[in-house]
Amino acid sequence: MIVEPLEPGEDGALPGPLLTELTELYASNQEFQQLSGDFPDPDDIRPEQVAASLADELAQPDSEVLLARSAGRVIGISVTRAHHSDPDDPDPWIGLLMVHAQDHRAGFGRELAEIVEKRFRALGRTGIRLAVRDTNQKAIAFWTALGYREAERRPDPGAAGRERVVMRKAL
Repeated sequence: MIVEPLEPGEDGALPGPLLTELTELYASNQEFQQLSGDFPDPDDIRPEQVAASLADELAQPDSEVLLARSAGRVIGISVTRAHHSDPDDPDPWIGLLMVHAQDHRAGFGRELAEIVEKRFRALGRTGIRLAVRDTNQKAIAFWTALGYREAERRPDPGAAGRERVVMRKAL
């Protein structure tokens, strides 16, 4: 697996073939999309929606988007933030880590998470956090298997009456 930062073109746009691959990656994870609510219709994710979502991420000064490739195709993506909006939170955050559905259970998610952790460890960071909707039991099990532990629960602004499980791993 090769991991590289996402670099938009000179005009700030993603090249068409790459945007097509990323749209397929997002659309392949239908169950996640239904849980996340990030797209209006998780059964019909459009390239312009993916482009807008990634542009929003890349506009953040402390955000990094990494693409994972295998056999020449995009198989995964991670979005991280070096700093949380809460000044009392010293840890970087994983905002998204997604692997193409056809590559689930092949170890790519674990490998991509380890690469993200290694990058922050090299910067002297001592922990890393992420938040998962409390209804996303597959994600909670995945992160728990990688050594993440529940640190707290917070209200989920995207789903009234639901919570996000904040998980942390010491680096």
